[in-house]
Amino acid sequence: MQSQIQLFKTKRFLPLFITQFFGAFNDNAFKNAFLIWFTYDVANSNGLDAPMMVTIAAGLFMLPFFLFSATAGQFADKYEKSWLTQKIKQVEIVLMLSCALCFFLESVYGLLFVLFLMGVQSTFFGPIKYSLLPEHLKEEELIGGNGIVEGGTFLSILLGTIFGGLIIRTEYGMELLSIGLITFAVIGYMASRFIPKSVISDTHLKIGWNITRETCKIISYAQKERTVWLSILAISWFWLIGATFLTQFPIYSKEVIQGNEHIVTLLLTIFSLGIGIGSVWCNKLLRSKIDGRLVPHGSIGMSISIIAFIVASYLYEAERIEYLQQMLYDKDTILTFLEFFAVGLSSWAIIVSLLLLSICSGIYIVPLYAIMQHRTDVKYMSRVIAANNVLNAFFMVCASIITVILFSLNLTVIDILLLVGLVNIPVFVLIHRVVKRSLKNA
Repeated sequence: MQSQIQLFKTKRFLPLFITQFFGAFNDNAFKNAFLIWFTYDVANSNGLDAPMMVTIAAGLFMLPFFLFSATAGQFADKYEKSWLTQKIKQVEIVLMLSCALCFFLESVYGLLFVLFLMGVQSTFFGPIKYSLLPEHLKEEELIGGNGIVEGGTFLSILLGTIFGGLIIRTEYGMELLSIGLITFAVIGYMASRFIPKSVISDTHLKIGWNITRETCKIISYAQKERTVWLSILAISWFWLIGATFLTQFPIYSKEVIQGNEHIVTLLLTIFSLGIGIGSVWCNKLLRSKIDGRLVPHGSIGMSISIIAFIVASYLYEAERIEYLQQMLYDKDTILTFLEFFAVGLSSWAIIVSLLLLSICSGIYIVPLYAIMQHRTDVKYMSRVIAANNVLNAFFMVCASIITVILFSLNLTVIDILLLVGLVNIPVFVLIHRVVKRSLKNA
């Protein structure tokens, strides 16, 4: 734990952490503000399908990771990474200015286009972030560094989500949101200027622009080391679960909890805090050693927590009806933050099970990232990480498509989340293979 704290005092880690922190903050502040604005204002007043639009928006943000990760990985291996990061952060400033304009015009399609471009910008930064960690950190610092980055990422998701979710509904919400997004983009750019220069991985690399061919090529790099490939698949499965929960929280809050937008923020807060706790705690549990022995424990904990979350949700629906009758409220009454907790024990069970799910997720994901980085050839590091991003995006886009199909079949949001938890159980076979090979080759 001490080694993790010491990393904040080093130039080889702190500027990168600040850069990625505010990048993730802006992504989630904008995305959550847009989803809440659309769900509670635009959809209600225009009779639009909020669940469908929420899912489409999530898919649009992730689509660039699937389309452009191969190109991003090539750029990160061919060019000096700190210079490339500065250029990417300059693009982010332009995008935040565009976001402000689209909010001012109240253009839903303009905001969706900006959301897509933000996904493109994040796609190009992803391989840089994760390939710089093994380059600048010692082997014994890699678990701790990944833990901080994952914990920091979800802390920025938390803070960005709170900022975007709360501020968008205020009197001058759009103006304040725009000012904040532009300011944090500038801070991220300034921090990127202090990232130490990196070694160029492959100066003779020729950028290939055929997306299909280059994507297949970087995936082949990832498949060279079996443990790396299995780790990537396991990481991608985590993001499928995480994306499903995160994107459906607004719908779950409105249709199941029947609460206001503050409940959305509460659920996202619990989820983000839990992953941060699990990610940082992982280094202490593993004593800075790179192996995957905790991954199966995290996986089984995720399944148990999801099932507990669903059971609590069904109990809550019954208790909510009873609570509304006792309070002489109309059945369509939107509950406040305090009223949600007043419903009964099921409210607390929802929060506790969600917290346990996210803590187990943090314990699950950090060792997998460290194994992937540790076992990958330095020459292909960024491209392998880009392959990871492609698979992550593929799983998340599939999650969006499947969710749309399941909604069209009249399944509820609870049904969908339960299916995710049940399907997670067979994933144990893959997880045990990752761990077995990791320990065997350690």
